[in-house]
Amino acid sequence: MAEQFISHSPEETAALAKRLAQDLQGGEVIAFTGGMGAGKTAFTRGLVEGLGGGDVVSSPTFALVNEYSARLTVEHFDMYRVDNWDDLYSTGYFDYLDTECVLVIEWSEHIAGALPEGTISIDIAPGNGETQRIITIDGWKGGGTPC
Repeated sequence: MAEQFISHSPEETAALAKRLAQDLQGGEVIAFTGGMGAGKTAFTRGLVEGLGGGDVVSSPTFALVNEYSARLTVEHFDMYRVDNWDDLYSTGYFDYLDTECVLVIEWSEHIAGALPEGTISIDIAPGNGETQRIITIDGWKGGGTPC
């Protein structure tokens, strides 16, 4: 069942991500949807910080995948430019699926047919005002108190 959270700032978004990070065991796939500037990378930054990796996250737009070392290794993918199966294979995505890494996928709608069962889906949509976000998480078993 999906849960909805309201964030009023990037800091609140990061705090929610840190709560989710506490429940991760390794091997999870986290699939983001949301427009440009929605807060996908901010959420990922909070997730990596929550796993003990520090403030090291940057957008993987040009690299396609960034790796972050923490309590669990995080592989951070940007699928914005993935248009077909050949593009997807070139990212190395399939090589990571059977690992203990946490896969974080921005623009996951571009690879919807390749997401495994049990994927944690996170949609980030604009709310009221410039910094408010409506964050809908489906597949997170931990849940928690809204921001």
